[in-house]
Amino acid sequence: MLEVIYVVRHGYRSNWTVDPSTGHYNSTVPSPTGIVADPALASYGVQQARELGTHLTKLNPPVDLIYSSPFYRCIQTLKPFTDSLASSGKPAKVHVDRGVGEFYGQARFDHPSPATIEVLNEHFDNLVEAETSIIPSKNGESIPQLHDRVAYALDAIISRADNDPSEPKTLLICTHAAAMIAIGRALTGRMPEDECEDDFNCFTCSFSKFVRKPQSRFTGGGVTGMGLPNAWNPEKADEVPDVGWRGRGVAGGWDCEVNGDCSFLTGGEERGWNFEMEKQQYNMEHGLAPDALGPPLTAEQQVAAPGVEEDKEAGKKQ
Repeated sequence: MLEVIYVVRHGYRSNWTVDPSTGHYNSTVPSPTGIVADPALASYGVQQARELGTHLTKLNPPVDLIYSSPFYRCIQTLKPFTDSLASSGKPAKVHVDRGVGEFYGQARFDHPSPATIEVLNEHFDNLVEAETSIIPSKNGESIPQLHDRVAYALDAIISRADNDPSEPKTLLICTHAAAMIAIGRALTGRMPEDECEDDFNCFTCSFSKFVRKPQSRFTGGGVTGMGLPNAWNPEKADEVPDVGWRGRGVAGGWDCEVNGDCSFLTGGEERGWNFEMEKQQYNMEHGLAPDALGPPLTAEQQVAAPGVEEDKEAGKKQ
C-alpha cells in the first residue's frame, strides 16, 4: 500500500502565446513533438532538472513508482532521474497519465492535446501509457473542475498502486503549476474558500512530500471504482465525478510534510504561480484592470491562456 507521494513541477520551459479570441497558438521555438503548446525545457530548465534529479536519488524512502503528465516538459524534467535509475539497474518506468496533465481555462475553442505515447517514445525511453481514468475536456476546465479531475485521477492511481502485486510504497508525480496546487488540496482534503489562496507552493522544479494518514491505510482508495456508475464518462467529459475528497482527502487523506521545497536548486524558489495570476491574465487580455479580480469567473467568462504561469522568454529569470 502506498505510504508516501512525492510531487514535483517541471522546470523552466520555452514559451508560447495564444489568441483567446481564436484559439490560435504560436511559438518562436519549435516543439519536439510538433505541438505548439508542448515546448521543451529552456536551457535553464534543463539545469534545474539535473539538480532535481540529484535530489530525487537521495530520497528516503526511495521512489518505487513514477507517474507524469504527458507533456514533453514534464517527462524531460524526469529524465536525469530516470536515466540515473536505469544506469543503476533500477526500474525507471514512467507511467504517462493525462489525468495529471496541464490545466487550460474554459474556452470556445479546442485546446491542444498532448502527444501520443508513440510520438513520446521517439524522444524518451522507459515510457508506458497508464490506464487513464480521466481526460481533461478539450474545451478547458473551470478551477473547480480542475480540482475534481485531479482528485479523480489520484484516486484511480492510488487504488491501482494499493492493489499492485509489487506493493509500491512511494509514488512520484511530475506535473504542472495548477495541477500541483490541486494535488496538494486533493490529497489533504483542504479546499480554501478563496481558490486563489497561496497554500501549496509550485515553483519550477519544486518538491513536495505527502504522507498517508494512518487511518487511511485501512480504508484504501478506489472510490472511483473503474466501471462503477460514478466512473467518468468520456462522452460527458465536462462532468467530473466527485470522489468525496473535500474535507477528507483522496484515499483517506494525506499530510503535507514538505511544501514546494527548492533548497536543492541553485536558483532557489522561482516562477511561483497561483490562480489569482490566471485571473489577472484574463483581465489584461480583456482590457480590465489587472487587480479587478472579483468573484471566480463563470464558465462563459473564463478564457484563460495557458502558459501565463511560466517565464515569458525561454530561460528568462526574475
